[in-house]
Amino acid sequence: MDLNTIWFILVAVLLAGYAILDGFDLGVGILHLFIKGDNERRLALNSIGPVWDGNEVWLVTGGGALFAAFPEVYASAFSGFYTALMLLLVTLIFRAVAIEFRSKRPSPQWRQGWDLAFAAGSFGAALLMGVAFGNVAAGVPMDAEHNITAGLTGMLNPYALLVGATTVVLFAMHGAIYLVLKTEGDLQARIRTWVRPLIIWFVICYGLTTMATLLWHPHLAERMRAEPVWFLVPILTMLSVANVPREIFHGREFRAFLSSSAAIGLLVTLIGVGLYPNLLLATNDPAHSLTIVNAASSQKTLWIMLIIALIGVPLVLAYTAGIYWIFRGKAKIDKTSY
Repeated sequence: MDLNTIWFILVAVLLAGYAILDGFDLGVGILHLFIKGDNERRLALNSIGPVWDGNEVWLVTGGGALFAAFPEVYASAFSGFYTALMLLLVTLIFRAVAIEFRSKRPSPQWRQGWDLAFAAGSFGAALLMGVAFGNVAAGVPMDAEHNITAGLTGMLNPYALLVGATTVVLFAMHGAIYLVLKTEGDLQARIRTWVRPLIIWFVICYGLTTMATLLWHPHLAERMRAEPVWFLVPILTMLSVANVPREIFHGREFRAFLSSSAAIGLLVTLIGVGLYPNLLLATNDPAHSLTIVNAASSQKTLWIMLIIALIGVPLVLAYTAGIYWIFRGKAKIDKTSY
């Protein structure tokens, strides 16, 4: 396996890690307004309180890896999606500020305002991420200098919006499963009833997205047609999703969360399989596409970065695992809570 392919996989792994980890706390935010009562909303916030900011570091790490390994893709994507990325940054900022500021004052109006900001920021971030992934998967128009020529309205096409809606539902499902894992009593029982409808909505959105992909963007299925072994990816995805209600029913919330995480990782894998070896596909002229070859850094740079990654990634994983282990168990409210 060549270095370019290794870095393609590493970037995909980092993005999948971000989708899994930040996906559940975005999901908690999406569901936040459906949780009634100040005490229960504080419990929901405290379920993600120790980990939400660390989860977002994975997005920064993924962007850094993309910049180091495939700088031309980074330049084209971050300039072409500039407006959308600024909107994403705004949603993440409002979400973060809402988490920290919500309980600074006891005023109901104050807290309700930040609750709305938290929910809107979480929903907006999930939607924009999904729209971005939809555009990357479908391809974008690019000129010979690899500049993306579509504006914001061009990015908001039906396929990208469908992927965005699917992402919102997927993260909401993932967040609901996490809340079942981290809460107890009446709140847990109520959220438990949300999981099955969210799974049904996700399966509907996933089915519609699959049909739209086969109809409008069949290039994403070419590798599976050429190498049928890759059909295992969508099959395993649906098996992972189908296992969630089974584990919830038997009270095995952690296994349900692992199944939901596996489904998200497999969905990112599915996009990667469909794109490879492209990173940004030019819809107007395939010759303008950015691939793992023409967009990559030098081989020396890739080698050095790989050595750094082999040292750094295990440390990051160990630290992340340590944090989740320290803050395991049910969310509680005390004097240090949000």
